[in-house]
Amino acid sequence: MSETKNRLSALLELVRQGETVLILDRHRPIARLEPVFSTAGEEIDGRLASLERKGIVRRPRQPLSASLLKTRPPKSRGGGSILTALLAEREEGR
Repeated sequence: MSETKNRLSALLELVRQGETVLILDRHRPIARLEPVFSTAGEEIDGRLASLERKGIVRRPRQPLSASLLKTRPPKSRGGGSILTALLAEREEGR
């Protein structure tokens, strides 16, 4: 608890950046500091920024092409499951 009081400004800065901070008392969780957003867009940006910092997602370098949304997805190879196709693509390095 005393460490939380001493580092409150730093903890609030983490929250401003979209992080959630868990407060512990004797190794037991007692509170959570999390961002409060005024609009849904800000909430999404904060969550995306948090996931990006953790290396879970990567934002695109350029906007999504409208033509991509108009094309049909490729047919499955051999009628397998989506999971099988995903694992095959990962092995190919796509």
